[in-house]
Amino acid sequence: MNAAVPTVGVVVIGRNEGPRLVACLESLGELIASTAYVDSGSTDGSAEVAERLGAAVVRLDMTVAFTAARARNAGLAQLRRLVPTVELVQFVDGDCRIDAGWLAEAAGFLAENRAYAIVCGRRRERFPDATIYNALCDREWDTPIGDALACGGDCLARVDALASIGAYAADLIAGEEPEMCVRLRAAGWKIYRLDAEMTLHDANITRLGQWWSRSKRAGHAFAEVAHRHLGSPHEIWRRNVLRAVFWGCVLPLGAVLGGVILHPAFLLLLAAYPLQIARIALRDGGNRLAWLYAAFALLAKFPEMQGVAQYALNRLMGRRQGLIEYK
Repeated sequence: MNAAVPTVGVVVIGRNEGPRLVACLESLGELIASTAYVDSGSTDGSAEVAERLGAAVVRLDMTVAFTAARARNAGLAQLRRLVPTVELVQFVDGDCRIDAGWLAEAAGFLAENRAYAIVCGRRRERFPDATIYNALCDREWDTPIGDALACGGDCLARVDALASIGAYAADLIAGEEPEMCVRLRAAGWKIYRLDAEMTLHDANITRLGQWWSRSKRAGHAFAEVAHRHLGSPHEIWRRNVLRAVFWGCVLPLGAVLGGVILHPAFLLLLAAYPLQIARIALRDGGNRLAWLYAAFALLAKFPEMQGVAQYALNRLMGRRQGLIEYK
């Protein structure tokens, strides 16, 4: 006999999402009555639109430094006031639409699998063919099925599990979901990636500069979260930091300095880049997208290294990093 399906609520966060927010809220159906929308200083009437559609709106105090983690925590607090009996919360960004079958399948999984705190599914890019950057996002979100170390911004979570570990770390400018998952796993909870459609996302990344800033933000998140849980058996992203430092700094700097100071043969070390691209591309099937993904995955090590260095410098100077925005 199946376990009773728990009570579900929704937390949506956004800023100036316009029609994308409307599509997001309309995809919730009757759950709009159990939805908290957190608006972070929109100037396009998003908060008023959300109220008109039936969501409970939280207008975030923008005199306090903004983070998505802080917005999600505020939404969760509002949802618990709105629906005191809520057991599961679906977090979703305002530029995403929830798949019609997702919540029933995900809630059913958590009802039958009490060891799991979070379940996530397939986030897809709405326009993967519009730009190479959108296609790269879609490829990035195609994560392995089964037990996982972390989730992304869209996920269904147990309210009691989040409450027990203090939910999101409000001071993190990025990487707040994987960081929270580290603490959940340390508390004995598990995370699962279902083989199911979850959300449709509109990345709308059209320029190299946007992609670069997004990658730099990822590097900063890698460094901050890895450092925060350094030495923990549940640590995450340490290898990501080491890869960014090696490919984005140590190898090119060593090759150039060695070539200039010691012998030109040191410049041959730079051949490791095309070889690494080929290795990744052939591993992933060798098609056009695999080659593009491989090239950009290696190129991303330079902005990621920039983010790692920025975190290290800020820590040395005793200051906090502001948001690294790409849209």
